[in-house]
Amino acid sequence: GCESLTSLVIPDSVVSIGHGAFRGCSSLTSLVIPDSVTSIGDCVFDGCKSLSSVVIPDSVTSIGKDAFYGCVSLSEIVIPSSVTSIGNRAFNKCDSLRSVVISDGVTSIWDSAFDGCDSLSEIVIPSSVTSIGKSAFRGCNSLSEIVIPSSVTSICDWAFWNCRSLSEIVIPSSVTSIGKGAFYVCDSLSEIVIPSSVTSIGDSAFYGCKFPDNLKQELIFRFGDKIFKQL
Repeated sequence: GCESLTSLVIPDSVVSIGHGAFRGCSSLTSLVIPDSVTSIGDCVFDGCKSLSSVVIPDSVTSIGKDAFYGCVSLSEIVIPSSVTSIGNRAFNKCDSLRSVVISDGVTSIWDSAFDGCDSLSEIVIPSSVTSIGKSAFRGCNSLSEIVIPSSVTSICDWAFWNCRSLSEIVIPSSVTSIGKGAFYVCDSLSEIVIPSSVTSIGDSAFYGCKFPDNLKQELIFRFGDKIFKQL
């Protein structure tokens, strides 16, 4: 809650940044995390509204839940390959976040990880990822396309809910399930190929998508009309 703190040097002796360490430091603009740090705890930068630049070193293996929640000035982030664990809502409500690179090492895109990142237009998902969590990209209105790697087996509930610019997505043959509301009101999405590997699609998964009638009928035949019904 140090609202006037604008800059800080973290010494090389620090190995962990604890729960809520800089929470509410609304004037903090940039920070360099030293190579000695291995973990970034829960809520560490929660509400750091002026934080526009942060470098996560290769030494970091875990990022806690809500770690960068509401960092509305943060425009890009690179998650190094050393990171294997990232908590829920880690980058939730980062309104200015435009570009995210997730390096090989991370195995899942966490629940609500980028929920409400209105400016996010580019994200690289590595081939190490096997699951896209609930509401992972919910409300990412600037995201127009995304490539899901062939390592992914499940797209969870609400994953791309209300991504209204999403017009292109490729679902690989590794995917076996698509959760309820996964592409709810993605009204720029007019074409999709659902591979034969997919055996279940949740209720309202494609409500509001502008599919042509022949595609819609094909999917209804395979999965039932529940996938197009409003919740």
